[in-house]
Amino acid sequence: MPKNKFQDVVFTIIMATVMVYGMVVYNVALNMGGVTNATFVIALSELPIMVPIAFVLEFFIVGKIAKGLAFSVIDPTKDNPHFITYAISICICCIMCPTMSLIAMFLFKDTHSFGIWIQTWGMNFPMALLYQLFYCGPFVRLIFRTIFRNK
Repeated sequence: MPKNKFQDVVFTIIMATVMVYGMVVYNVALNMGGVTNATFVIALSELPIMVPIAFVLEFFIVGKIAKGLAFSVIDPTKDNPHFITYAISICICCIMCPTMSLIAMFLFKDTHSFGIWIQTWGMNFPMALLYQLFYCGPFVRLIFRTIFRNK
């Protein structure tokens, strides 16, 4: 979708913000034992920390690795563009989820251990993948297309 570096930065900022907010709401709800109105407000407090981390990871490291992994399975010159988008999104989730779960564990959990990280990753991965494929990804692409309409 992004056609140049500026558009790539904008797309990644929007994606990181929407994805991180959704996942932080999910994790706050898990920690609180449910979703309340306060869950959404509490989640906002983690955004200034987690969004820049997610942006830097995805923009400079994970995006390139994910495309390489996706293109080892899918041919970008022959396959349907929707399948290419899904393949890249899945690969990004497969890398970002364990990485962000590890970072969040060190920043926001009282106990730091391999077991806590695996549990956090295991709880986050199904939500991250489904949220990315069915809600966050399509929503962010809609926003991006609206901002960068082809005239």
